[in-house]
Amino acid sequence: MVAPEPFAWSHRDLAGTRFRDVRWFDVVDSTNRYLLQCAAQGAPEGVVAVADEQTAGRGRLGRTWVAPAGAALLVSALLRPALPIDHVHLVTLAAGLAALDAIDALHAAVPGPAGLKWPNDVVVDDRKLAGILAEADGLGAVVVGMGCNVRPGALPPDLADIATAVAIDRADLLVGWLRAYDARLNALDRVVPDAIARSATLGRRVRVELALETFEGTARTLTDEGYLVVDGRVVSAGDVVHVRYGE
Repeated sequence: MVAPEPFAWSHRDLAGTRFRDVRWFDVVDSTNRYLLQCAAQGAPEGVVAVADEQTAGRGRLGRTWVAPAGAALLVSALLRPALPIDHVHLVTLAAGLAALDAIDALHAAVPGPAGLKWPNDVVVDDRKLAGILAEADGLGAVVVGMGCNVRPGALPPDLADIATAVAIDRADLLVGWLRAYDARLNALDRVVPDAIARSATLGRRVRVELALETFEGTARTLTDEGYLVVDGRVVSAGDVVHVRYGE
């Protein structure tokens, strides 16, 4: 059930953007799943779902996204991008850049340099700050979800080495991200060069884990479609692990 919005913000904050229909949930199984259902019912681009808590949050490759209630900004946006299928990954990169844009604009205290880990994470010193998951319905709609940790004290001790959080008001981050995301979607020609500039992956030794093989190499650049190039090999999908010295 859609709940009253607890955030102290106004829809005027999103005036002029495509994101004007924001729906808040106290608890939902998955904001991505909810918007995919909305897309199937003909909802237009720009519907946004925000939740205080998810019971079945999803990550890439069938993983789950778990966060205590109120400890993360959990948000998804419904898009209907007029893009060739091989360029749709640009909307994922744009979402990550928008997160960095919002954090920069809000002058948030981030515990280190923040960047993009290809294909879908925002990291600080290799620790995950935000995860992004884009899901297409095959009929032209794409739902892009983001979970960003905003309560440092809520991170479980066993995640201290692999995750981090930024102390920031969720309402401010929500509005900042949506405004920045709208601007990024309106300038997709800048996404790849800006993603290269903010990359935490390029120049690193990486391990690429595909369905049928795993290989290592140096991440060199991104293609025009936003795919990763590892020693001349184009990686359009898969798990990419930053290899530390000695591993």
